[in-house]
Amino acid sequence: MTITITAFERSPDGGKGLARDTRVRWALEEVGQPYEVRLVSFRAMKEPAHLALHPFGQIPTYEEGDLALFETGAIVFHIAERHAGLLPDNANARARAITWMFAALNTVEPPILELVTAKILEGDKPWTAERMPLLKDRVRARLGPLSVRLGDAEWLEGAFSAGDLMMVSVLLRLRASGILDEYPNLAAYVARGEARPAYKRAFDAQLAVNTR
Repeated sequence: MTITITAFERSPDGGKGLARDTRVRWALEEVGQPYEVRLVSFRAMKEPAHLALHPFGQIPTYEEGDLALFETGAIVFHIAERHAGLLPDNANARARAITWMFAALNTVEPPILELVTAKILEGDKPWTAERMPLLKDRVRARLGPLSVRLGDAEWLEGAFSAGDLMMVSVLLRLRASGILDEYPNLAAYVARGEARPAYKRAFDAQLAVNTR
């Protein structure tokens, strides 16, 4: 059965790999599964056909036969469970990799998104200058322990896993802020993720859509 995912017809990031469909593309590339992409305009995202796939009118979605999924974490988890390459065989190591997926989305990403949103949508507000240091410190409160836990290891739990895929994807949003550079081992960790051939293929595919 053909896998079909949805992506922005024109991504807000201009093809920098920050749109969430890149995470799904990356996962599919890692496990060697072919897929098709259906591009969706902002208007179409709010129309009934797309809302039937994603009730909140966002991307990406995932379709395979009679299965339709939304939410990036759920999609990547499904891919990782169904195809070898993103989760360890050992039960305990597998559980830890899944834990890192949740940590990336539930613990690390929220303060990063808050910072990014404040910069993009609230940058002209009179109170933004006073709020920014607080938002940056909230991000550092997550990066500090993560940096300690990673230490000098290549990946979070032995071999590369879906946990690393999600964590690297989340941390990439910090590049423009300069905060990631305060933690050299995390910056190197992200660079290792970007250097993976599967990531490069996913990034290039997403960029190609936005440079047509």
